[in-house]
Formats: sequence, structure tokens, C-alpha cells
Amino acid sequence: MKKLSGNVVASTLGLAIILLWLTNAQAAELRVLAGGAMTTIWGELKPKFEHASGHKLIVRFGTTPELIKLATTGGPFDLGVVPREVFKDAAAQAQFVAGPTTDIARVGLGIAVRSGASKPDISTPDALKQTLLMAESVATIPASAAGAQVLRAFERLGIGEAMKAKIRAQPGPAKVVEAVANGDAEVGVFLINVLTAPGLDVVGPFPGDLQQDVVFTAALSTDTKETAVAQALITYLKTPEAAAIIKAKGMMP
Repeated sequence: MKKLSGNVVASTLGLAIILLWLTNAQAAELRVLAGGAMTTIWGELKPKFEHASGHKLIVRFGTTPELIKLATTGGPFDLGVVPREVFKDAAAQAQFVAGPTTDIARVGLGIAVRSGASKPDISTPDALKQTLLMAESVATIPASAAGAQVLRAFERLGIGEAMKAKIRAQPGPAKVVEAVANGDAEVGVFLINVLTAPGLDVVGPFPGDLQQDVVFTAALSTDTKETAVAQALITYLKTPEAAAIIKAKGMMP
């Protein structure tokens, strides 16, 4: 076996993954459940991990309810990188190895409008309240962890009931972007990294203590037979390279 140069050992994935790559002759197939808001991040992380490790990732995305269903009835999987809210469901939590999880990324809520549209004032909670009350329609994903936080913010502003008729519920992050970009909804209210997309102009994050992060955390499945590979993926997700990609896509590692 050829000796690795110092540059390779110090490359993007770190020593743990390099050693795993060298000591496993047969490539593994790792099944990952992931929050839909991290889709663009995985678009970059997946090929980098696969190229450096020799293992293949099969990533299934979903909202919080969809991830709970996938974890409990969607067939075997090896690893989840999902909103913490998934673990609040007892049946879903039972599908993951007990013990501490590893936080991978976090992101807060924001507001966006169609590209070129006038940006409303959301600089204070009261300004945000008035902007939402004046909006004809709002695109979000009420069933998701982020959407639940949006609804709680509406309640804290005292406009929960008033907003019900304005909400244009969407099935996934891409549809939130599409609804606003196409003019089907006047504003998008969701995770700010999702709203940073072509066709939309981000107005800004939620002001003050209305801001609440959604945290995506990693845990192994109780049924995984690829523990070493799954742990190596978590190790990679905590490397400086992965952190740089997460930041570039609008989240914080």
C-alpha cells in the first residue's frame, strides 16, 4: 500500500475517514434521513464524502412529520441528521441509539419577498406584526419543525388567528420558494437559508427574541450495521470543510 502524503492526511475529511477508507476494502452503502432544509448542503457534502471515503450515501429528505414516519415505518436506515423535534416523538426516538446526539447545523427564521418587490419593515416585533397583517398571503410549511416555530411566533405577536386565512401551506422547502417566486404568496416565512434562493429577495431574519433556531442533529439508527461508516460521516460533518459548506449555504455549524 502506498504511503499517504502529509497533504492527503490533512485533507478535507480528516484522519478518521482516511483510515476508514484504507481499512475497508468493500464499499458500504449508508442510508441517511435528513431534514429537507439541508438539501442544498447535502448536494455538496455527499459527493465529497463519497469521493474521499469510497462509501455511498443514500439520502432521504423530509419535513419533521415525514422524517418521523420514515424513521418508524419507512424501512431500515443507518443515520439521521434531523431537526431535534424528531426526537420528541417517542416512537421515532426509539429508532435511534440512546445517548447524546451531535448537533450539525442550526438556522433561524426569516422573511422573503418576490425578487424586485418592495421590502417591508420587519426591524422590530411590532413592525413584523404589521407587515404580516398587511400581507395578503404567506407561504410556509406548518407541518415542519420550522413551520411550527413560525406559528408560535404568530401567536406571540398576537396574530395567530388572523394569520390562519393568509397561510398558503406548502409541502416542502422548494415549494415555499416557488410559491413566492411565482406570486402565489406575497411573502415567504421560513428558515432563512431556504429563502436565500433565486427568484426571492430576503427581507431579513426575525427580530429580537422572536428568533428561534431550528437545530439539526445527528444520531445513529439502532439497526445500523454500518456503525463505523456512520460515525465517520458524523466526524466529517464536524470538519472545517463541512462547516464552511454549511455556512456558505446560510446555516451555522
